[in-house]
Amino acid sequence: MTTASQEHLAVPSRVAIVRCEHYEQEAVDAAVERGLALLGGAAQFVRPGERILLKPNLLFGASPQSAISPHPTVFSALARCLLEAGVSLSYGDSPGFGTTAWNARRAGLAPIAEELGIELADFAHGETVSFPNGRLIKQFTVAAGVLDADGIVSLPKLKTHGLMRLTGAVKNQFGCIPGLLKGEFHARLPDQERFAQMLVDLNRLLRPRLFVMDGIVAMEGNGPRNGDPRPLSVLLFASDPVALDATACRIINLDPALVPTVTWGEAWGLGQASAVELVGDPLESFVAADFVVNRRRGSTTGQPGLISRLVKNWVVPRPVVRPERCTRCGTCVRVCPATPKAIDFVGGDRSAPPRHDYRRCIRCYCCQEMCPENAIAIETPPLGRLIHPVRSA
Repeated sequence: MTTASQEHLAVPSRVAIVRCEHYEQEAVDAAVERGLALLGGAAQFVRPGERILLKPNLLFGASPQSAISPHPTVFSALARCLLEAGVSLSYGDSPGFGTTAWNARRAGLAPIAEELGIELADFAHGETVSFPNGRLIKQFTVAAGVLDADGIVSLPKLKTHGLMRLTGAVKNQFGCIPGLLKGEFHARLPDQERFAQMLVDLNRLLRPRLFVMDGIVAMEGNGPRNGDPRPLSVLLFASDPVALDATACRIINLDPALVPTVTWGEAWGLGQASAVELVGDPLESFVAADFVVNRRRGSTTGQPGLISRLVKNWVVPRPVVRPERCTRCGTCVRVCPATPKAIDFVGGDRSAPPRHDYRRCIRCYCCQEMCPENAIAIETPPLGRLIHPVRSA
């Protein structure tokens, strides 16, 4: 997608890599200040008097130890650096379930925001914005709190993801779309590649100014909510989300070419995955070769129109309910965007776990993403494992 001559002529995107061994506030403060300094300081991204939105990944409010959201100390350190630059700061996200305020408090971010006088932005209401330059999507409904800001600073968490393999800098802006509208995009764009293209267009519209990724403790395995915390001791800083995500991929031993937000982000001019200048601590000192992430080369959603529904059910990874963990809360049924539902209680009987109908399943993995009990995993059928073996490290 990018020719050798283009790579040669491209000005490299700078990514700062900073070691931070733990979440003690003093250590995080120093690491964040160092990371920003390596990029030229906060003044490179914001100006005094501007209204800046700090956008954390707030998928679901849980204890900081769960590694679902950026740690409160990282949120605090970055917020204070921005406030010291003279901006007016707000924060927020559109979580997968529940209100922004409820999730922010459970994640430990709300008390810090209240202490620092940072207002909670409006992510409950949205406004339709035209985007004529969109390659796939020509208009988005964007949260009011995003549109009220002069600029965005994005605070993603380094985590695995069932659909995209990695949820990082590019995907964090999906939370700028309010409420149930996110589910509509899953239903409209069930194919992994087109969903990634939508995310790239959304970033091209919003153009966050700075990205700071919390990988001090990352999440591996069954992410983005039910995976396992994995210490990586790293914070990543960049103005280019594609370069940042590609660097995160290299740290977790994942080929960036397997992450569609990276490949389409580079192809559509959002950023660079190849021409990247690394500053700070050496990347090699952070690489976790055994990080648990999907390295299979096959698509996570299949290729509609190229393979039949029957073959898809035997090849493409699919969400599977773990009955022994299921509490029959019905969250998976509520968040399923398919019509009719691809997962439901059979005959309305809630005495047994809900079941998937894979003929209807669009492989968006919303059920796996939002299950509060880690009762849904993504499994590749035997034929799929045979066709797409794990790439050797």
